[in-house]
Amino acid sequence: MSDQHGHTHPHEHPHHNHHDRGHHHGHRAGHFLKPHSHRGADKVDHALESSAKGMRALWVSLAILGVTAAAQAVVVVLSGSVALLGDTVHNTADALTALPLGIAFVLGRRAADRRFTYGYGRAEDLAGIVIVLTIAASAVLAAWTAIDRLVNPRDLHHLPAVAAAAVVGFLGNEWVARYRIRVGREIGSAALVADGLHARTDGFTSLAVLLGAGGAALGWRLADPVVGLAITAALLLVLRDAGREVFRRVMDAVDPALVDTAEQALVQVPGVWSVGELRMRWIGHRLRAEVAIVVDPDLTVREAHQVAVEAEHALLHAVPKLAAALVHADPALAPGTPDPHLVLSHHAV
Repeated sequence: MSDQHGHTHPHEHPHHNHHDRGHHHGHRAGHFLKPHSHRGADKVDHALESSAKGMRALWVSLAILGVTAAAQAVVVVLSGSVALLGDTVHNTADALTALPLGIAFVLGRRAADRRFTYGYGRAEDLAGIVIVLTIAASAVLAAWTAIDRLVNPRDLHHLPAVAAAAVVGFLGNEWVARYRIRVGREIGSAALVADGLHARTDGFTSLAVLLGAGGAALGWRLADPVVGLAITAALLLVLRDAGREVFRRVMDAVDPALVDTAEQALVQVPGVWSVGELRMRWIGHRLRAEVAIVVDPDLTVREAHQVAVEAEHALLHAVPKLAAALVHADPALAPGTPDPHLVLSHHAV
């Protein structure tokens, strides 16, 4: 437990007053290494399993997008389609985003140490920033290429091949998008979801390339660069969505529904009078929580500690993807009793 009013820190007090001193210290050491949930090994297994799923999603999608981009590149050389060039660049960039994400997943497996006390899960947020920057660079390249082609229009060649490459691009990107988004949401990785959104946009841009090829077949020379500009607009939309998702994660934002779920689980625990300060944050694709609960001031240290243990168990069972919860109990203040922390602060001033 801890002192009152939100000063969250590990429970340093004696836990169970065992008569055997050696057993008591052994229990304290074991309790430090194994959180109150007594499922530490399960948490490690789940974290490693999540990383393994993320890595598998990355490598499978990298292979599919790599083949798609290579096939499209051949058609770009033959046809000179600027719209297909933009789509190929997007597919290549989307495939290459697997590299920073893969590094982030590998780093996330490393155990916490004395310098990185929360572990290395934040590497995923850095990878998310790299992905957002990649989307922005793709939009700039697409816009520049399309504007250049508007100023200097050219005839397209091998239109059936361009149309076929566009269909291949759509099918490959949509499959990868669904796979990445599903796995990203399953393991709680905002970066992987953002990458999936990027792939989905690339799929729609492939359909736009198909429309451009159709316009060119009808004799409209500007159809290809106009579609290139439409691709740029689509990229800006996905840039907005992906940037917002990554920004929220970097700023420790969580879904308010998760906070509601945590509060509802806590107030149902016997002995919890009310919930004080509750904080949650994502570290990689796992959640951590810190909470202060208000308990009966007449409880003994052991009894208050047991309430905190039950509260932690309730949180771990109720909140999806919650890997750890730090719970401490504050005694309820009698009406009219001044807060000792406020008194100390007043005297300090």
